[in-house]
Amino acid sequence: MKKSVSYLFVIVILYLACTDINNQESTLAIKVKEISVASSHGGEPNLSVSSDGEILLSWIEYKNDSTDVLKFSRLENDKWSDPIKIAEGNNWFVNWADFPSLKAYADSTQHLAAHWLQKSDKGTYDYDVRVSQSTDAGKTWSPSFIIHDDGLAAEHGFVSMMPISSERMLTAWLDGRNTKGNSHDSNHNGHQGAMTLRTAEFDIEGNIFNEEVLDNKVCDCCQTDMAMTNEGPIIVYRDRLEGEIRDISYVRKINNKWSQPKLIARDNWLIAGCPVNGPSVAAEGNKVIVAWYTMQNDTARVKMSFSNDNGTTFQTPIEISKQNPLGRVDVIFHNKNEAAITWMESNENDAVIKLVSVNQFGVLSDAKIITTSKSSRSSGFPRMVKNDDHLIMAWTNVEDEITYVKSTKISMSNKN
Repeated sequence: MKKSVSYLFVIVILYLACTDINNQESTLAIKVKEISVASSHGGEPNLSVSSDGEILLSWIEYKNDSTDVLKFSRLENDKWSDPIKIAEGNNWFVNWADFPSLKAYADSTQHLAAHWLQKSDKGTYDYDVRVSQSTDAGKTWSPSFIIHDDGLAAEHGFVSMMPISSERMLTAWLDGRNTKGNSHDSNHNGHQGAMTLRTAEFDIEGNIFNEEVLDNKVCDCCQTDMAMTNEGPIIVYRDRLEGEIRDISYVRKINNKWSQPKLIARDNWLIAGCPVNGPSVAAEGNKVIVAWYTMQNDTARVKMSFSNDNGTTFQTPIEISKQNPLGRVDVIFHNKNEAAITWMESNENDAVIKLVSVNQFGVLSDAKIITTSKSSRSSGFPRMVKNDDHLIMAWTNVEDEITYVKSTKISMSNKN
């Protein structure tokens, strides 16, 4: 009898401890310091970090009414270096939600790859994903190539790109070749007219490998994202399920084979069109976190879910915000056990960019405002990366209808 009572006592204590962990809130202290960017009139910033910790910022500068320039800078001693031109053109597809990217190959700061969108025909959404590469740390850039092989004037965009070795770069994108209704795949996959999620790899010489379809019916214009777990890559995206349900799905590459699509959670968001609000994913060892925006039950929410097994399974989602969020989420592990999540939220003035820290037990810090913003499309999607024990964030600032890139350094500390 005494043993039974003891066991029961231990179980009750553990239950109460876990309940307390999942309902407590920690106090987040932050310091924000602006880092000036030499951006006169531009937007669509993106950030990446190389395997040795070098921070790269890319953005589009609007040269004039017809010409756009893709530029980048390096973070050096808390200052952005003088901008370097990657490419420019007068036939680009420039979109507030579909921004270019710049990545360094693994174990190399000399080998860089950048992508942008370039018109392929007269149709509004006829454009290709173009990639240019550098073997001398960005001093010179190769002629661009197209990562998809369909050769059709169709929509291709919302690209994610990630180094998987010193020789290969992994990409994923939304592919509209089937929307034209005249491709082989449009009959083969059973979803004529649907946007697909596709993947391919390329090397520093521009050779394409392993292009394949990951999901043959997805939401048309939400961002994709990817991360590297201990078991391999994971890609997250907004799916398009039967009955026009637009929930978040993911695929993983295990033992050199892509898994079938699987839902992170069932929000059952019914929406006839694309919300232009994709998910974000980050990984740290075997831990994975996914954050996303939804209007489940007609209430706007930002949610997140953790996995402790490389994305094999995900925990019950946790609400981050339902105080008029606009979405536009990003997520990054700022240490081995805690992640930072950012999103945009409407307020009485216009909008703000908020940040919260969360651990795998669901303990949230109080949300902090990083900066004010605009709720308009022109304010784009704030991006962030980790830099040692700090975060670096970049976003599009809107002032008197003129946009330019701003960035900040964020120092964080938690007290439970």
